Amino acid sequence: MGWVLTNVTTKDVSDPVELSLDELEDELATLASHIAAGMSRWLELVGEIDRRGRWAESGQSSCAAWLAWRCALLPRTAREHVRVARRLGALPQIQAAFARGELSFAKVRALTRVADFRSEAELLELGRAFTAAQLERAVRALRRVSSEEARALHAREHVSVWWEDDGSLSIRGRLAPEEGARVVQALEAARIGLSARARKDQRGSAEPRRLPTTAEALAAVADAALGQDAARPGGDRHQIVVHVDADALAGDDAAACVLEDGPAVATETARRLACDAAVVVASERNGRPLRLGRKTRTIPPALRRALTARDRGCRFPGCTNRLFVDAHHVRHWARGGETSIGNLVLLCRRHHRLVHEGGYAVDERLRFFDPRGRRIPHAWRAPPVDAARLLGRARAAPRTLASGTGERMNLVDAVDALLAA
Repeated sequence: MGWVLTNVTTKDVSDPVELSLDELEDELATLASHIAAGMSRWLELVGEIDRRGRWAESGQSSCAAWLAWRCALLPRTAREHVRVARRLGALPQIQAAFARGELSFAKVRALTRVADFRSEAELLELGRAFTAAQLERAVRALRRVSSEEARALHAREHVSVWWEDDGSLSIRGRLAPEEGARVVQALEAARIGLSARARKDQRGSAEPRRLPTTAEALAAVADAALGQDAARPGGDRHQIVVHVDADALAGDDAAACVLEDGPAVATETARRLACDAAVVVASERNGRPLRLGRKTRTIPPALRRALTARDRGCRFPGCTNRLFVDAHHVRHWARGGETSIGNLVLLCRRHHRLVHEGGYAVDERLRFFDPRGRRIPHAWRAPPVDAARLLGRARAAPRTLASGTGERMNLVDAVDALLAA
Protein backbone atom coordinates (compact mmCIF):
# COMPACT_ATOMS: atom_id res chain seq x y z
CA MET A 1 0.00 0.00 0.00
CA GLY A 2 1.50 3.30 -1.03
CA TRP A 3 1.02 6.91 -0.12
CA VAL A 4 0.61 9.71 -2.64
CA LEU A 5 1.74 13.13 -1.50
CA THR A 6 -0.12 16.05 -3.01
CA ASN A 7 0.11 19.75 -2.53
CA VAL A 8 -2.79 20.65 -0.24
CA THR A 9 -3.50 24.21 0.80
CA THR A 10 -4.69 24.23 4.39
CA LYS A 11 -6.47 27.06 6.14
CA ASP A 12 -4.86 28.82 9.03
CA VAL A 13 -7.56 28.07 11.59
CA SER A 14 -5.87 30.40 14.07
CA ASP A 15 -6.80 33.38 11.89
CA PRO A 16 -10.50 34.26 12.34
CA VAL A 17 -10.54 35.77 8.84
CA GLU A 18 -10.06 32.29 7.39
CA LEU A 19 -13.03 30.78 9.23
CA SER A 20 -16.53 30.45 7.84
CA LEU A 21 -19.44 31.99 9.68
CA ASP A 22 -20.48 28.61 11.08
CA GLU A 23 -16.94 27.92 12.24
CA LEU A 24 -16.75 31.34 13.88
CA GLU A 25 -20.00 30.76 15.75
CA ASP A 26 -19.00 27.24 16.79
CA GLU A 27 -15.62 28.30 18.17
CA LEU A 28 -17.12 31.35 19.87
CA ALA A 29 -19.74 29.23 21.66
CA THR A 30 -17.16 26.58 22.55
CA LEU A 31 -14.77 29.10 24.05
CA ALA A 32 -17.65 30.64 26.02
CA SER A 33 -18.15 27.24 27.63
CA HIS A 34 -14.40 26.99 28.30
CA ILE A 35 -14.42 30.43 29.89
CA ALA A 36 -17.29 29.36 32.15
CA ALA A 37 -15.46 26.17 33.17
CA GLY A 38 -12.26 28.11 33.79
CA MET A 39 -14.14 30.73 35.80
CA SER A 40 -15.59 27.97 37.95
CA ARG A 41 -12.12 26.70 38.75
CA TRP A 42 -10.90 30.23 39.38
CA LEU A 43 -13.70 30.91 41.87
CA GLU A 44 -12.97 27.59 43.56
CA LEU A 45 -9.42 28.82 44.16
CA VAL A 46 -10.75 32.19 45.37
CA GLY A 47 -12.98 30.40 47.87
CA GLU A 48 -10.05 28.42 49.24
CA ILE A 49 -7.88 31.55 49.54
CA ASP A 50 -10.74 33.24 51.36
CA ARG A 51 -11.19 30.25 53.69
CA ARG A 52 -7.52 30.13 54.67
CA GLY A 53 -7.35 33.86 55.38
CA ARG A 54 -3.74 34.17 54.27
CA TRP A 55 -4.60 37.32 52.32
CA ALA A 56 -4.48 39.25 55.61
CA GLU A 57 -0.69 38.78 55.79
CA SER A 58 -0.25 41.20 52.89
CA GLY A 59 -1.97 43.96 54.86
CA GLN A 60 -5.19 43.97 52.85
CA SER A 61 -8.50 44.65 54.57
CA SER A 62 -10.37 41.73 53.00
CA CYS A 63 -10.02 38.87 50.57
CA ALA A 64 -11.70 41.07 47.94
CA ALA A 65 -9.13 43.85 48.45
CA TRP A 66 -6.32 41.30 48.15
CA LEU A 67 -7.89 39.84 45.00
CA ALA A 68 -8.23 43.27 43.38
CA TRP A 69 -4.54 43.94 44.10
CA ARG A 70 -3.19 40.50 43.24
CA CYS A 71 -5.22 39.86 40.07
CA ALA A 72 -5.61 43.45 38.76
CA LEU A 73 -9.38 43.62 39.20
CA LEU A 74 -11.68 46.52 39.96
CA PRO A 75 -12.58 46.46 43.67
CA ARG A 76 -16.30 46.04 42.99
CA THR A 77 -15.56 43.13 40.63
CA ALA A 78 -13.38 41.46 43.24
CA ARG A 79 -16.06 41.85 45.90
CA GLU A 80 -18.63 40.16 43.67
CA HIS A 81 -16.25 37.30 42.87
CA VAL A 82 -15.62 36.65 46.55
CA ARG A 83 -19.35 36.72 47.28
CA VAL A 84 -20.08 34.19 44.53
CA ALA A 85 -17.15 31.98 45.60
CA ARG A 86 -18.49 31.83 49.15
CA ARG A 87 -22.00 30.93 48.01
CA LEU A 88 -20.89 28.26 45.54
CA GLY A 89 -19.44 26.19 48.35
CA ALA A 90 -22.99 25.61 49.61
CA LEU A 91 -24.48 24.96 46.14
CA PRO A 92 -22.81 21.79 44.80
CA GLN A 93 -25.24 21.21 41.91
CA ILE A 94 -24.88 24.74 40.54
CA GLN A 95 -21.12 24.57 41.05
CA ALA A 96 -20.92 21.26 39.14
CA ALA A 97 -22.94 22.65 36.22
CA PHE A 98 -20.72 25.73 36.24
CA ALA A 99 -17.59 23.56 36.18
CA ARG A 100 -18.95 21.61 33.19
CA GLY A 101 -19.39 24.86 31.28
CA GLU A 102 -23.18 24.65 31.28
CA LEU A 103 -23.80 27.93 33.10
CA SER A 104 -22.16 31.28 32.46
CA PHE A 105 -20.82 33.40 35.29
CA ALA A 106 -23.66 35.89 34.73
CA LYS A 107 -26.21 33.16 35.44
CA VAL A 108 -24.30 31.78 38.41
CA ARG A 109 -23.97 35.26 39.88
CA ALA A 110 -27.76 35.69 39.73
CA LEU A 111 -28.54 32.23 41.08
CA THR A 112 -26.22 32.59 44.09
CA ARG A 113 -28.27 35.55 45.30
CA VAL A 114 -31.39 33.46 45.93
CA ALA A 115 -30.52 29.74 45.86
CA ASP A 116 -30.11 27.52 48.91
CA PHE A 117 -29.87 23.77 49.41
CA ARG A 118 -33.67 23.39 49.22
CA SER A 119 -34.23 25.35 46.01
CA GLU A 120 -30.95 24.65 44.22
CA ALA A 121 -32.18 21.89 41.87
CA GLU A 122 -35.28 23.81 40.70
CA LEU A 123 -33.38 27.06 40.25
CA LEU A 124 -30.68 25.24 38.28
CA GLU A 125 -33.29 24.14 35.75
CA LEU A 126 -34.57 27.71 35.48
CA GLY A 127 -30.99 28.84 34.96
CA ARG A 128 -30.67 26.50 32.00
CA ALA A 129 -33.97 27.63 30.47
CA PHE A 130 -33.64 31.40 30.93
CA THR A 131 -31.23 33.69 29.17
CA ALA A 132 -28.81 35.53 31.44
CA ALA A 133 -30.82 38.77 31.10
CA GLN A 134 -34.10 36.99 31.86
CA LEU A 135 -32.68 35.25 34.90
CA GLU A 136 -31.21 38.49 36.25
CA ARG A 137 -34.53 40.27 35.83
CA ALA A 138 -36.47 37.45 37.50
CA VAL A 139 -34.09 37.38 40.47
CA ARG A 140 -34.36 41.14 40.93
CA ALA A 141 -38.15 40.89 40.93
CA LEU A 142 -38.04 38.04 43.42
CA ARG A 143 -35.88 40.07 45.78
CA ARG A 144 -38.34 42.98 45.58
CA VAL A 145 -41.22 40.66 46.45
CA SER A 146 -39.26 39.31 49.42
CA SER A 147 -38.45 42.82 50.67
CA GLU A 148 -42.15 43.72 50.62
CA GLU A 149 -43.11 40.93 53.02
CA ALA A 150 -44.59 42.15 56.27
CA ARG A 151 -42.23 42.53 59.24
CA ALA A 152 -43.12 43.11 62.82
CA LEU A 153 -42.41 46.62 64.02
CA HIS A 154 -39.85 46.99 66.75
CA ALA A 155 -41.35 47.50 70.17
CA ARG A 156 -38.95 50.26 71.09
CA GLU A 157 -35.91 52.06 69.76
CA HIS A 158 -32.61 52.45 71.53
CA VAL A 159 -28.97 53.29 70.88
CA SER A 160 -26.21 52.15 73.21
CA VAL A 161 -22.64 53.44 73.08
CA TRP A 162 -19.87 52.01 75.22
CA TRP A 163 -16.12 51.58 75.37
CA GLU A 164 -14.86 48.02 74.97
CA ASP A 165 -12.11 46.60 77.15
CA ASP A 166 -9.66 46.94 74.23
CA GLY A 167 -10.44 50.66 73.93
CA SER A 168 -12.63 50.47 70.83
CA LEU A 169 -16.03 52.15 70.72
CA SER A 170 -19.06 49.91 70.19
CA ILE A 171 -22.40 51.21 68.95
CA ARG A 172 -25.57 49.16 68.97
CA GLY A 173 -29.12 50.27 68.49
CA ARG A 174 -32.51 49.90 66.90
CA LEU A 175 -34.57 52.74 65.47
CA ALA A 176 -38.15 53.12 64.39
CA PRO A 177 -38.59 53.18 60.59
CA GLU A 178 -38.94 56.95 60.25
CA GLU A 179 -35.98 57.61 62.53
CA GLY A 180 -33.91 54.97 60.79
CA ALA A 181 -34.71 56.51 57.42
CA ARG A 182 -33.25 59.83 58.54
CA VAL A 183 -30.08 58.14 59.76
CA VAL A 184 -29.72 56.24 56.49
CA GLN A 185 -30.21 59.45 54.50
CA ALA A 186 -27.60 61.23 56.60
CA LEU A 187 -25.09 58.41 56.04
CA GLU A 188 -25.85 58.37 52.33
CA ALA A 189 -25.42 62.15 52.09
CA ALA A 190 -22.06 61.88 53.85
CA ARG A 191 -21.02 59.03 51.57
CA ILE A 192 -21.97 61.06 48.49
CA GLY A 193 -19.92 63.99 49.75
CA LEU A 194 -16.89 61.78 50.36
CA SER A 195 -17.30 60.19 46.91
CA ALA A 196 -17.50 63.60 45.24
CA ARG A 197 -14.27 64.65 46.91
CA ALA A 198 -12.64 61.40 45.87
CA ARG A 199 -13.66 61.97 42.24
CA LYS A 200 -12.22 65.48 42.39
CA ASP A 201 -8.96 64.19 43.86
CA GLN A 202 -8.70 61.45 41.23
CA ARG A 203 -9.57 63.60 38.23
CA GLY A 204 -7.44 62.40 35.35
CA SER A 205 -6.36 59.24 37.17
CA ALA A 206 -6.93 55.78 35.73
CA GLU A 207 -6.96 54.13 39.16
CA PRO A 208 -10.25 52.62 40.34
CA ARG A 209 -12.10 54.55 42.99
CA ARG A 210 -12.84 52.96 46.34
CA LEU A 211 -16.31 53.68 47.67
CA PRO A 212 -16.41 55.23 51.16
CA THR A 213 -17.43 52.78 53.87
CA THR A 214 -20.34 53.22 56.26
CA ALA A 215 -17.86 53.73 59.08
CA GLU A 216 -16.22 56.59 57.17
CA ALA A 217 -19.64 58.09 56.43
CA LEU A 218 -20.56 57.90 60.13
CA ALA A 219 -17.31 59.66 61.03
CA ALA A 220 -18.14 62.38 58.48
CA VAL A 221 -21.60 62.83 60.03
CA ALA A 222 -19.94 63.22 63.44
CA ASP A 223 -17.52 65.77 62.02
CA ALA A 224 -20.41 67.71 60.49
CA ALA A 225 -22.31 67.67 63.79
CA LEU A 226 -19.27 69.16 65.49
CA GLY A 227 -19.12 71.91 62.89
CA GLN A 228 -15.99 70.61 61.21
CA ASP A 229 -15.11 69.97 57.61
CA ALA A 230 -14.67 66.21 57.05
CA ALA A 231 -12.06 66.95 54.39
CA ARG A 232 -9.65 68.80 56.68
CA PRO A 233 -6.13 67.39 56.73
CA GLY A 234 -4.66 65.29 59.50
CA GLY A 235 -3.16 67.91 61.81
CA ASP A 236 -6.43 69.87 61.92
CA ARG A 237 -8.72 66.85 61.80
CA HIS A 238 -7.69 65.14 65.04
CA GLN A 239 -9.69 66.76 67.84
CA ILE A 240 -9.27 64.04 70.44
CA VAL A 241 -7.00 64.68 73.39
CA VAL A 242 -4.48 62.10 74.53
CA HIS A 243 -2.50 62.46 77.74
CA VAL A 244 0.89 60.91 77.14
CA ASP A 245 3.97 60.65 79.33
CA ALA A 246 6.93 62.22 77.60
CA ASP A 247 8.83 58.93 77.70
CA ALA A 248 6.03 57.09 75.91
CA LEU A 249 6.56 58.71 72.52
CA ALA A 250 10.30 58.23 72.78
CA GLY A 251 10.01 54.52 73.36
CA ASP A 252 8.86 53.56 76.85
CA ASP A 253 6.01 51.12 76.19
CA ALA A 254 5.21 50.95 79.91
CA ALA A 255 4.36 54.66 80.10
CA ALA A 256 0.76 55.78 80.54
CA CYS A 257 -1.34 56.97 77.59
CA VAL A 258 -4.97 57.87 78.25
CA LEU A 259 -7.74 59.45 76.19
CA GLU A 260 -9.31 62.44 77.85
CA ASP A 261 -12.66 61.24 79.25
CA GLY A 262 -11.90 57.81 77.79
CA PRO A 263 -9.93 54.62 78.27
CA ALA A 264 -6.21 53.98 78.12
CA VAL A 265 -4.59 53.40 74.74
CA ALA A 266 -1.42 51.62 73.71
CA THR A 267 1.76 53.65 73.51
CA GLU A 268 2.08 52.76 69.83
CA THR A 269 -1.43 54.16 69.29
CA ALA A 270 -0.30 57.40 70.90
CA ARG A 271 2.72 57.48 68.59
CA ARG A 272 0.42 56.98 65.58
CA LEU A 273 -1.84 59.84 66.62
CA ALA A 274 1.18 62.05 67.27
CA CYS A 275 2.55 61.31 63.78
CA ASP A 276 0.18 63.82 62.25
CA ALA A 277 -1.53 65.96 64.88
CA ALA A 278 -1.39 69.21 66.76
CA VAL A 279 0.83 68.77 69.84
CA VAL A 280 0.68 70.72 73.11
CA VAL A 281 3.44 70.16 75.65
CA ALA A 282 2.23 70.39 79.22
CA SER A 283 4.12 69.90 82.46
CA GLU A 284 2.19 68.32 85.32
CA ARG A 285 2.84 67.36 88.93
CA ASN A 286 0.45 65.04 90.74
CA GLY A 287 -2.09 65.55 87.98
CA ARG A 288 -1.99 69.36 88.24
CA PRO A 289 -0.70 71.43 85.27
CA LEU A 290 2.41 73.52 85.90
CA ARG A 291 3.14 74.87 82.43
CA LEU A 292 1.24 74.73 79.14
CA GLY A 293 3.11 75.26 75.90
CA ARG A 294 1.84 76.50 72.54
CA LYS A 295 0.04 74.20 70.14
CA THR A 296 2.26 73.23 67.24
CA ARG A 297 1.58 71.28 64.08
CA THR A 298 3.88 68.38 63.40
CA ILE A 299 3.34 68.72 59.62
CA PRO A 300 3.52 72.31 58.29
CA PRO A 301 0.91 73.12 55.58
CA ALA A 302 3.52 73.65 52.84
CA LEU A 303 5.13 70.29 53.59
CA ARG A 304 1.73 68.59 53.58
CA ARG A 305 0.97 70.01 50.12
CA ALA A 306 4.26 68.69 48.79
CA LEU A 307 3.63 65.29 50.39
CA THR A 308 0.13 65.12 48.91
CA ALA A 309 1.46 66.03 45.48
CA ARG A 310 4.06 63.26 45.71
CA ASP A 311 2.00 60.40 47.17
CA ARG A 312 -1.54 61.28 45.99
CA GLY A 313 -3.09 59.01 48.59
CA CYS A 314 -2.15 56.02 50.69
CA ARG A 315 1.14 54.48 49.56
CA PHE A 316 0.55 51.02 51.08
CA PRO A 317 0.75 48.41 48.28
CA GLY A 318 -2.63 47.77 46.72
CA CYS A 319 -4.43 50.62 48.54
CA THR A 320 -6.23 53.26 46.47
CA ASN A 321 -7.64 55.26 49.40
CA ARG A 322 -7.32 59.02 49.03
CA LEU A 323 -9.65 59.97 51.90
CA PHE A 324 -8.64 60.35 55.54
CA VAL A 325 -4.92 59.87 54.96
CA ASP A 326 -2.30 60.66 57.61
CA ALA A 327 1.30 61.70 57.24
CA HIS A 328 3.38 58.95 58.84
CA HIS A 329 6.89 59.55 60.15
CA VAL A 330 9.05 56.63 59.00
CA ARG A 331 11.28 57.41 61.96
CA HIS A 332 9.08 59.00 64.60
CA TRP A 333 9.82 62.62 65.41
CA ALA A 334 9.88 61.76 69.13
CA ARG A 335 12.75 59.38 68.40
CA GLY A 336 14.79 61.91 66.47
CA GLY A 337 13.20 61.54 63.03
CA GLU A 338 13.01 64.63 60.85
CA THR A 339 9.72 66.15 59.76
CA SER A 340 10.83 66.24 56.14
CA ILE A 341 9.42 64.80 52.93
CA GLY A 342 12.15 62.16 52.92
CA ASN A 343 10.95 60.84 56.30
CA LEU A 344 7.20 61.06 55.60
CA VAL A 345 4.70 58.93 53.71
CA LEU A 346 0.93 59.17 53.37
CA LEU A 347 -1.06 56.25 54.79
CA CYS A 348 -4.80 55.76 55.15
CA ARG A 349 -6.09 55.28 58.68
CA ARG A 350 -6.26 51.50 58.42
CA HIS A 351 -2.74 51.04 57.07
CA HIS A 352 -1.39 53.66 59.45
CA ARG A 353 -2.70 51.46 62.28
CA LEU A 354 -1.13 48.38 60.70
CA VAL A 355 2.27 50.07 60.52
CA HIS A 356 2.12 51.18 64.15
CA GLU A 357 0.06 48.60 66.03
CA GLY A 358 -0.06 45.75 63.50
CA GLY A 359 3.61 44.87 63.18
CA TYR A 360 4.01 46.09 59.59
CA ALA A 361 6.90 48.36 58.64
CA VAL A 362 8.01 50.88 56.04
CA ASP A 363 11.55 52.12 55.41
CA GLU A 364 13.00 55.34 54.01
CA ARG A 365 12.80 53.94 50.46
CA LEU A 366 9.04 53.45 50.97
CA ARG A 367 9.35 49.67 50.90
CA PHE A 368 6.72 47.91 52.99
CA PHE A 369 7.19 44.72 55.01
CA ASP A 370 4.75 42.36 56.71
CA PRO A 371 5.09 41.28 60.36
CA ARG A 372 7.37 38.41 59.26
CA GLY A 373 9.77 40.83 57.63
CA ARG A 374 8.86 39.84 54.07
CA ARG A 375 8.70 42.66 51.55
CA ILE A 376 5.23 43.44 50.17
CA PRO A 377 5.50 44.24 46.44
CA HIS A 378 3.75 47.32 45.10
CA ALA A 379 2.54 45.37 42.08
CA TRP A 380 2.57 41.66 41.40
CA ARG A 381 4.41 40.31 38.40
CA ALA A 382 2.56 37.73 36.34
CA PRO A 383 3.74 34.18 37.16
CA PRO A 384 5.33 32.11 34.38
CA VAL A 385 2.46 30.42 32.57
CA ASP A 386 2.41 27.89 29.76
CA ALA A 387 -0.46 29.44 27.82
CA ALA A 388 -0.62 26.58 25.32
CA ARG A 389 -0.93 24.01 28.12
CA LEU A 390 -3.68 25.97 29.84
CA LEU A 391 -5.54 26.45 26.58
CA GLY A 392 -5.24 22.76 25.80
CA ARG A 393 -6.68 21.88 29.18
CA ALA A 394 -9.50 24.36 28.69
CA ARG A 395 -10.39 22.86 25.32
CA ALA A 396 -11.02 19.57 27.07
CA ALA A 397 -14.14 21.10 28.63
CA PRO A 398 -17.39 20.05 26.93
CA ARG A 399 -19.28 22.49 24.78
CA THR A 400 -22.45 22.60 26.84
CA LEU A 401 -23.11 26.26 27.61
CA ALA A 402 -26.84 26.65 28.23
CA SER A 403 -27.77 29.98 26.69
CA GLY A 404 -31.48 29.62 27.42
CA THR A 405 -34.45 28.68 25.28
CA GLY A 406 -34.91 32.17 23.89
CA GLU A 407 -38.62 32.12 24.61
CA ARG A 408 -40.31 35.33 25.72
CA MET A 409 -40.37 35.51 29.52
CA ASN A 410 -43.47 36.29 31.53
CA LEU A 411 -42.06 38.07 34.57
CA VAL A 412 -44.99 37.15 36.83
CA ASP A 413 -44.72 33.48 35.91
CA ALA A 414 -40.94 33.59 36.37
CA VAL A 415 -41.23 35.07 39.84
CA ASP A 416 -43.89 32.50 40.74
CA ALA A 417 -41.53 29.75 39.63
CA LEU A 418 -38.71 31.19 41.75
CA LEU A 419 -40.98 31.51 44.75
CA ALA A 420 -42.13 27.93 44.29
CA ALA A 421 -38.48 26.83 44.24
